[in-house]
Amino acid sequence: MNYYKKHNLIKYLLISITCSAALLSQNLHALSEQKEATTTKTDVQRVKADPSKKSEKRIRKQHTPHGKDYFPNYELITEEGKKVKFFDDIIKDKVFSINFIFTNCQNICPLETARLKEVYQQLGDRVGKDIFMYSITVDPKRDTPEVLKAYKKKFNIGKGWTFLTGKKEDIDELRVKLGLYIADLNESLPDGQIDHNISLIMGNQKTGQWMKRSPYESSQVLSTMLGDWLFNWKHTGNKVVNTDYKNSAGITTYSDGEYIFRTRCLTCHTIGGGDGIGPDLHGVIAKRERKWLQRWIMTPNEMIKEKDPIIMAMKKKYNDIDMPNLKINIEDADKLIEYIQLIEKENIAKLEPAKQ
Repeated sequence: MNYYKKHNLIKYLLISITCSAALLSQNLHALSEQKEATTTKTDVQRVKADPSKKSEKRIRKQHTPHGKDYFPNYELITEEGKKVKFFDDIIKDKVFSINFIFTNCQNICPLETARLKEVYQQLGDRVGKDIFMYSITVDPKRDTPEVLKAYKKKFNIGKGWTFLTGKKEDIDELRVKLGLYIADLNESLPDGQIDHNISLIMGNQKTGQWMKRSPYESSQVLSTMLGDWLFNWKHTGNKVVNTDYKNSAGITTYSDGEYIFRTRCLTCHTIGGGDGIGPDLHGVIAKRERKWLQRWIMTPNEMIKEKDPIIMAMKKKYNDIDMPNLKINIEDADKLIEYIQLIEKENIAKLEPAKQ
C-alpha cells in the first residue's frame, strides 16, 4: 500500500470513529433525559431501595428550576386546621425557611425550634410579610393540628411561622424533593423517636436561590441569609463597606467548653443574663451536685422519664419544654461545667468593684 492510500484510509477511520462517538453520546444524553423525565411519586421508594444513592442529586437535575413542575402541590394542614397547597400557598414566589420536626422529639428538634425562634425574633415584623417560616412534622400520626398549635405556643411563636402536618407519604416525598430525606436512617426508634435529617432549607422560589443550612449555625448568620442574601441585599441598599484589615476584629479562639455552650446551650440559656427559654445557669454549680449535673447534661430524657422532682419543677416553670438529649459525653459535660464555673467567677469579679 502506497503512502497516499494508507494516509486516506487512516483519515476515513478517524472520521468514522468520531461520528460513532458523537452518536453514542447523543443516545446516552437522550436516555439520561428520558430517565430524569420519569421521576414520579416513586422517588421515596427508589431512594429506600438503594440508600447508597444520593437521592437529591440523582433524582433531579441540578440546573432544573424548582417550580410547579418540580414540586408536587400536596395538601397540608396548618396548626390552625387550614388546608393549604405546598407549591401554590407555601413557597410560590416567596422567600422562606422550611425545616422538619416532630413534637415528641427528645433530641435535636427542641434546639432547632429554639434556634429558629431567635431568627424569627431578629427578622421581626418581616416574618409573615416578605419572609415566611415553616416547620413540617415527620410524625403526622401523632402531630395533629392541635398538637402542633400547643407546641408552637410553648415557644411563644406568633404569626408568620406556620406549623404543618399532612399525609405521611406526601411529607416524605416533599423531603426528597427538598433534599432533606436520608433513606437509611431508622424512623422507628425506641420511645417513638424518629431519626431524620435536621438540616433546614432556605429559598427564594421566584429567583431560584436555595440554601441548605445547619441548625447549629449562629442565628445571626441564618437571619442574614434569610433576610438579606435571598433578597440580593436590597434591604441594605447593596452598600458594601470596605474596612481596612488592620481595623478588623481579632479572631476569637473558643475553649471546648465555650464552644459546646455556644452551639448547644446558648439558644435557651444564659450564664448571668437572666432566664430565657430555659433557666439562667448562674449559680447552678453551687446548687446541684456534680454527678446530677453530668447526668442532666448527658441524658436529660432519662431523668424526665424518671420524673426527677427538680426537673419536674423546671418543666412546670418553663412552659413544659423538655431539655433535648444532644448526645454529649462525660468529657464534654465536664468541659461545659468548667466553662460555666469560669463565667460565674468572671461575673462575680465584675460585681466586686461595684460593691466597693
